[in-house]
Amino acid sequence: MKNPLIKILLFLILIGSFSSCNVVKRVGENEYLLTDTNVLVNGKKSNKEQINNLLYQRPNVKTLGIPLRLHIYNLARPKRDSLFEAWLDEKPRRRERMNNFYSKKQVDRLKESALGFNNWLKKTGERPTIIDSLRTRKSIKNLEDYHFVNGWFDRKVSHQIEPHGKKRAKITYSVETGKPYFIDSIRTKIASPVIDSLYQKLKKYSLLISQNQFKLRDFEMERDRLNKAFRNRGVYYFSEDYISFENDTIGKKEKIDVDLIIQNRIIRNDDSIARLPFKIYKIRDVNIITDDAFENRGKPFKDSISFKNYNLYSYDNFRYKPKALTDAVFIGKGRIFRDIDRTYTYRYLNELQTFKYPNIEYIENEEDTTLTANIYLSPRKKFGLGFDFDISQSNIQTVGLSFSTSLLTRNVFRGAETLEISALGSIGASKDGSNNDQQFFDINEIGANVKLTIPRFFFPVNTERIIPKFMSPSSRVSLGFTSQTNIGLDKQTVNGILNYRWYPSQNVTNGLDLFSAQYVRNLNPGNYFSVYQNSFSRLETIALDVYDTPAEFIDLVNGQEQLNQNLADEFIELVLADAAFQSSNPDDYQNVNNISQRKDRLTENNLILATNFSYSKDRRENVFDEDFSIFRFKVEFAGNLLSSISKLLGEQQNENGKYEFFNVAFSQYAKTEFDYIKHWDLGRKNILAMRSFFGIAIPYGNSTSIPFAKSFFAGGTNDNRAWTAYNLGPGSSDSNDEFNEANMKLALSMEYRFNLFAKLNGALFVDAGNIWNVFDDVDDDNATFDSFSSLKDIAVGAGFGIRYDFGFFVLRGDIGFKAYDPSYQDENRWFNEFNFSKAVYNIGINYPF
Repeated sequence: MKNPLIKILLFLILIGSFSSCNVVKRVGENEYLLTDTNVLVNGKKSNKEQINNLLYQRPNVKTLGIPLRLHIYNLARPKRDSLFEAWLDEKPRRRERMNNFYSKKQVDRLKESALGFNNWLKKTGERPTIIDSLRTRKSIKNLEDYHFVNGWFDRKVSHQIEPHGKKRAKITYSVETGKPYFIDSIRTKIASPVIDSLYQKLKKYSLLISQNQFKLRDFEMERDRLNKAFRNRGVYYFSEDYISFENDTIGKKEKIDVDLIIQNRIIRNDDSIARLPFKIYKIRDVNIITDDAFENRGKPFKDSISFKNYNLYSYDNFRYKPKALTDAVFIGKGRIFRDIDRTYTYRYLNELQTFKYPNIEYIENEEDTTLTANIYLSPRKKFGLGFDFDISQSNIQTVGLSFSTSLLTRNVFRGAETLEISALGSIGASKDGSNNDQQFFDINEIGANVKLTIPRFFFPVNTERIIPKFMSPSSRVSLGFTSQTNIGLDKQTVNGILNYRWYPSQNVTNGLDLFSAQYVRNLNPGNYFSVYQNSFSRLETIALDVYDTPAEFIDLVNGQEQLNQNLADEFIELVLADAAFQSSNPDDYQNVNNISQRKDRLTENNLILATNFSYSKDRRENVFDEDFSIFRFKVEFAGNLLSSISKLLGEQQNENGKYEFFNVAFSQYAKTEFDYIKHWDLGRKNILAMRSFFGIAIPYGNSTSIPFAKSFFAGGTNDNRAWTAYNLGPGSSDSNDEFNEANMKLALSMEYRFNLFAKLNGALFVDAGNIWNVFDDVDDDNATFDSFSSLKDIAVGAGFGIRYDFGFFVLRGDIGFKAYDPSYQDENRWFNEFNFSKAVYNIGINYPF
């Protein structure tokens, strides 16, 4: 390990030496390259990104301490156009010979090619940051303004340029804040009685509080709060422009008297301006035009309906049940005007996925203080057809091809419901395990799914008091079927789900699968050892080298003894029934027992009837937000209903002590998951991302283990990237199974992301975690989580990655190295395989978290 580290250190020293000589290549005489900036606030260095972002000039971006983009820029020639022309004329008749040999057009293209590459270097690179006095003054102005709006009115900002080395310098900004100013008294000057009355009820929630330090942000937020509050209490014509503040510091020592001023409404006529008190507006009528289109403007309506104080109009025959539309409208006749009702209506109508761009407008009725709300709906096409094609690769597939298609039918029952019928098909070539040597694509899957989305709760009891309609409740009923030919161990799956979803707030999503049923039928359990060949190899080693195996179990192939794969089950039964072998070879006996239990578990048919609840809180403000957190929680219970029914009906248990439903032992367990993601925006396209995950599934009652589909695995492109998927754990066991899984998982990841140049980004990451068996029928001490001491089996991987941002997706390549491998058990676990030959190379789409 020492030699590679020494080589890396020498390489970094050489790079550093080259960097120090080359960075000032494009820095002119009497100019300085900005190498560092510091901001001292009251004599102490400030590391706040909020402060540093105020500086107009920052040093060139560095990657691992090297200004890579600056070096790329320096590779470009300053005057490439004239240099090329000078080269052509450098020798007599060179231009003439070039034109005669290549033609003038080709010479011009050669010039364009040279210029294009030169321009690419400039565009991809980064200009040297030359200290500029004007930009320095702008930085000082930004620091002054920042401290002023945060209450330091007597602040003073200075700067000092400190040259060092050849054509290099750093700038230190010094801020003396002085004493902060605090809010003293708050007075109001409100012209309209209606506004004054409303304000008296709202002022106890004010963000401006006496004795708090002055912050301009508090004034802006208070103005926004009052504007929203007034507009949601009937004041239709109100806006933020009517709110202003006057701050008085005369005769005060670090104190401010605040006057809140709200003017009367301004009405502009052709040649005059009038001011009138604000009034409360109510909704007189709500009109819904169900098939608005540009070509229909000016035409008479063909049909109209009045339903629960709503007026519905159509230029053609009605295609919707009135209730389906009125349930999506929060604006109601006789209610006061509320801006939030318009927002809720927009959101609900958009989530129906039935209309294009709903439009809501209010018209004032001149004879009184009422409004007429007109809602214009433009229907989408009745049917939508979708196609998808995908190429994939995994740890069991060399290559996989999949195709899916779907037919979407909107407003299928005239209640804005959406029916989607989809079908899928895929083929793949396995890396091993196929027992058909003549067939390249030995994996295939076909399936179909039907999903009905209902824009309300499909439930016999009215739930609006618990989950009001502003939470946009919806129901989804789906039924699916898949059939897989999976390198010998084929299976069929039928699933059905009744799901409810609602949004308590803008960033919170709740989901409830009231019924989630899944039936998995394995078609060829006898072909198990053809698929899981590592298990068979371990069994064969015991049969040939350890156990006194009868001759009928052994075949002679090409002069070598082999365990007859067709008799593997009988051999397992023979060993497990041998008490003498259990006493003399307990480890090998336990190994055979583990193989048997795993085989039984992976080949048994599964019936799962579960109920689960999920909660998600996503604080992202938009897709470009890089400073946010996401928290997800899920809890699931399976088998309780079937267990209760079996006991009430007095059903008999099978020979394994389990109840059966349709001749299948159903699964019973409790499962929960916690997932937390946090991103910190460090500025200048530098991001620190963190993820933590914990999950556990506990079997009980009718089960002693968790179904394979509900268990956890470790490793892979979105998990611990130093191990391939399913190849880590459980615990410290050196398992050679093809698919390692368990019922408890802990995962932690930290990733530093940075920009290299243009759309190419880099990342350094550390992944930690593992899976364990707990509270189930696995007896292997190395695989089970017994106490907190088992945390020593947390595997640690580290590595780096390259990502290219295409805009609509990110192509990601990560290289993971095993830093701490628990499978070494009692040996040294650190850096045993920390090299490129043992590294795992991951290719993925988008970021791992």
